[in-house]
Amino acid sequence: MTKITPDPPPNDACPNPALHIMATSHTPSALFSINPDIDTETLLAHACESLASANVMVNDLAGFLEGTHRNTLLGIAQVIMLGELAVNRALDRLDPPQ
Repeated sequence: MTKITPDPPPNDACPNPALHIMATSHTPSALFSINPDIDTETLLAHACESLASANVMVNDLAGFLEGTHRNTLLGIAQVIMLGELAVNRALDRLDPPQ
């Protein structure tokens, strides 16, 4: 009897070479940098505002689309919102509401 499916690759072989990119170190571009003296609360506040802006842009764009493209953008909006919630929680831990 002949075997229909091929043998799986060895454990160290990755079928998708793009996955190896995540394991390699990445040196960020110096084109845009953040002042290392900025405090954590300010960084989180700006991250929260950026996420809120991205959420508005994605939801506005989703209003022009239909079907799977709209669903994809709404899924992205939900991921952005979850990031915004995480940043807000971190801000609350740094400076608890009164």
